[in-house]
Amino acid sequence: MFKKILIANRGEIAVRVIRACRDLDIKSVAVFSEADRGALHVRLADEAYAIGPAPSSESYLVIDKIIKAAIDSGAEAVHPGYGFLAENSNFAEACRRAGLIFIGPTPSAIKLLGDKMTARTAMIKAGVPVVPGTEKPVDDEKQAIAIAKEIGFPILIKAAAGGGGKGMRVVNDDSEIKSAVRGAKSEAKSAFGDDRIYIEKYLARPRHVEIQIIADSHGNCVYLGERECSIQRRHQKVIEEAPSPLVDQDMRKKMGQAAVAAARAAGYVNAGTVEFLADDKKDFYFLEVNTRLQVEHPVTEMVTGIDLAVEQILIAAGEKLSFSQDDIVIEGHAIECRIYAEDPSSDFLPSTGLLRSYHEPAGPGIRVDSGVYEGAEISVYYDPMISKLLAYGKNRKQAVSRMLRALDEYRISGVTTNIDFHKTILVHPEFAAGRLSTHFIKEYYQVKEDGISALEEAAALTAVIAEHEARNTLSLSSVKKPEASPWKLSWRPGCESGRE
Repeated sequence: MFKKILIANRGEIAVRVIRACRDLDIKSVAVFSEADRGALHVRLADEAYAIGPAPSSESYLVIDKIIKAAIDSGAEAVHPGYGFLAENSNFAEACRRAGLIFIGPTPSAIKLLGDKMTARTAMIKAGVPVVPGTEKPVDDEKQAIAIAKEIGFPILIKAAAGGGGKGMRVVNDDSEIKSAVRGAKSEAKSAFGDDRIYIEKYLARPRHVEIQIIADSHGNCVYLGERECSIQRRHQKVIEEAPSPLVDQDMRKKMGQAAVAAARAAGYVNAGTVEFLADDKKDFYFLEVNTRLQVEHPVTEMVTGIDLAVEQILIAAGEKLSFSQDDIVIEGHAIECRIYAEDPSSDFLPSTGLLRSYHEPAGPGIRVDSGVYEGAEISVYYDPMISKLLAYGKNRKQAVSRMLRALDEYRISGVTTNIDFHKTILVHPEFAAGRLSTHFIKEYYQVKEDGISALEEAAALTAVIAEHEARNTLSLSSVKKPEASPWKLSWRPGCESGRE
């Protein structure tokens, strides 16, 4: 077993890995930029090394600085967390050359699966279902038109490298292809230094369902159930849950087996996530593989009882999985809300500043993974995530109820947060019914033309409904609908299709 591990990251994921190290009696080494000198992960680690100025391009993304810190500290292994260099095959290779163990998949697996074109080709060969589309890059609009006519509109133009929705365009007819191809190639080149694009059939109302896999270096690979990640904004996940309201035992087995086949096709070792798009008919199609620990991994931990960060370290140390597929049991339900310093009423503009007061919720079934404390600063240099708030219950209804309680208890001042935004999602009848898609927020949330959000009005309506449920005395027909709610509710007070 390792004696010392360097965590090549910051924020809540660095804190998460430090705690896993402590559980295994392993010394932890933090790295920090000038902006993070007083950060929580620096305070909690056994050692900490400065790696440069605040911009990540001059600190957390500089491979040589990370490697030097690891060598200087005497660390034997490096955990990349997620983001930054976590899916960079060059970083994994640099660790290997320096005699360090990279806690993640091999450089070759990262490279294969990090390129959507090569990953797609590998999945087709492995028999994993994929969305109809191209297997080779598309060079120009003429070729794109020919392909679109073959598979049918609408189509989705995607960057072969990278992710996060960059270099992605939905095209509905011939007239949109020229600008979409040029725009996607330009954005992909700017974001990833690679302008290759490809085309897939666009699924109108897909659900984003992903399978957590974990594999050791002894040939064992298991799947740990699924996560529903359909609540997204601009291709960025907002709320995740496990298990998925869509998935039954038969579908879980089929998706799990497909995910394991995908992992084996890439020679995958360590923890990873195979992402799929699914429809309401329970058909599913390969999307991509995330070769790292996901932001939303805690929901899987809560329903399986398996510590994924600890398992990552054990696997990297050469140990066999201590469990088999038959040992995996999904119990209860877990939901994660990503708490950000941002203003939903101003197009989710990041909010920076000091956390003047900060109080995390607690109680039965609540977990908070954070990288902040009262007085900490939300910087302009990094992602404005404050924490990941998780709620666990014996079923989905209880998990949602506990999450709403936790959101009510969360107290943050000094920055604007998206806490109320999460509340309005959780009480929406379509969410309560489990009728989700990746377009959920786009369909039901709108900001007023004057830029003022009506989230407070929606929250007030929610409070009235909650009181009605508790007392069972107030008629829903007596609740006055807000004049202009940002949520276009698909129900009306008193209707049979109301809140369940």
